[in-house]
Amino acid sequence: MNSIPVIDIGPMIAADEPSSVPSLGDEIHRACRDYGFFYVTGHGVPVDLQTRLESLSRQFFAMDTKDRMSIAMKHGGRAWRGYFPVGDELTSGQPDQKEGIYFGSELSDDHPRVMSGTLLHGKNLFPAIPGFRDTVLKWIEQMTQLGHTLMRAISLSLKLDPEYFHDQCTDDPLVLFRIFHYPPLDGQQEQLWSVGEHTDYGLLTVLKQDHTGGLQIRTQSEWIDAPVIDNAFICNLGDMLDRMTCGTYRSTPHRVRNTAATGRLSFPFFFDPNWDAVVRPIDSQVVAADDSVQRWDGTNVHDWTGTYGDYILRKVRRVFPDMGAR
Repeated sequence: MNSIPVIDIGPMIAADEPSSVPSLGDEIHRACRDYGFFYVTGHGVPVDLQTRLESLSRQFFAMDTKDRMSIAMKHGGRAWRGYFPVGDELTSGQPDQKEGIYFGSELSDDHPRVMSGTLLHGKNLFPAIPGFRDTVLKWIEQMTQLGHTLMRAISLSLKLDPEYFHDQCTDDPLVLFRIFHYPPLDGQQEQLWSVGEHTDYGLLTVLKQDHTGGLQIRTQSEWIDAPVIDNAFICNLGDMLDRMTCGTYRSTPHRVRNTAATGRLSFPFFFDPNWDAVVRPIDSQVVAADDSVQRWDGTNVHDWTGTYGDYILRKVRRVFPDMGAR
């Protein structure tokens, strides 16, 4: 349990019928059951797009504070988009040592959910850097396609129809994208974390990270590093997949500490259920165990009612309590 699986999804992308690659489902199953994390290669996301995204992000975080704050989250309104400085985002009530930008699906003012004032829906805020907007929107498009592909692979791993998740809860997924910058932590900050221990809220997270390192995941017995692999994304399962599989697939705790001499960039993309989806167990006959004592936040993901929108709003308001109050 000290080496996160690496899975080539190229054969599935090339196949006309996903179920024609049964071995991929077996690999995904073992990774989801044993780790809740796996790397994917053969994903088809252009390297030049990855390079451009990283370069533009470095330009943004090198800007003066005043210029970064020009797209602060307070300007994003109910869409909850934009920039936040170091210390503004909390994990388990403790300030993270990171800064970042929140993005989501780019929705016009006449979109029904925007018109009704639904939180987390609306337009993005972009810095005045040439190419930044187009690159981010292209990235969201590519990651959304990859998210659907990976959920078909996870369907196969559970011996379900490849379109099970699409039909149940992801035909209109809530997609959220973040660009995070983690300043170096010097030797006097051993008690601090770039990001504290947590699990993700939705179905699946697809992460691109730079070559700095610092990501760790918790296995059954210890914390292990998740090193960078060239042109590979690291994927992890969220609370909703834990809920749907009644704990067979776990949302694994992870954390980040940047001990390098330079800043670290990461690019997590969250592929989540439809906003109004009622997320139910795949097998209604199985009763999931209450594992809240072992969970990082003491909550039971198997014991709540409501839509996914209800669930994520409760979580996000804890991350940004000041904005939640407003």
